[in-house]
Amino acid sequence: MTRPPAGTRLCLIDEIADPGAKGFTFGAGRNRFEMFLVRRGEAITAYENACPHQGATLETFTDQFLTLDRSEIVCSLHGARFRIADGLCTDGPCLGKALTPLPIAIADRAIFIA
Repeated sequence: MTRPPAGTRLCLIDEIADPGAKGFTFGAGRNRFEMFLVRRGEAITAYENACPHQGATLETFTDQFLTLDRSEIVCSLHGARFRIADGLCTDGPCLGKALTPLPIAIADRAIFIA
């Protein structure tokens, strides 16, 4: 997987529901890279879109990364649950493992890869 370069613009903060999440795909085939952002108020976190259990993408439906109550990230394949703040798995087959965080920067309400 090839990460997009630093400075790549992702979206505006207001394009993500609050609370909510938004996924991004770059490239195709072997060079495909998937990531997502999670918003809670003005706090934004970014993770690779890969469950640490088997590497599968987390969502079945576009941008559906959160539990119904929007309090945790969930893997739709295995039901693993992850804390939004640090990506740590709190329940499921990858208990104790974590999502891979990605650095981001925010300028003028726009989110960029850092």
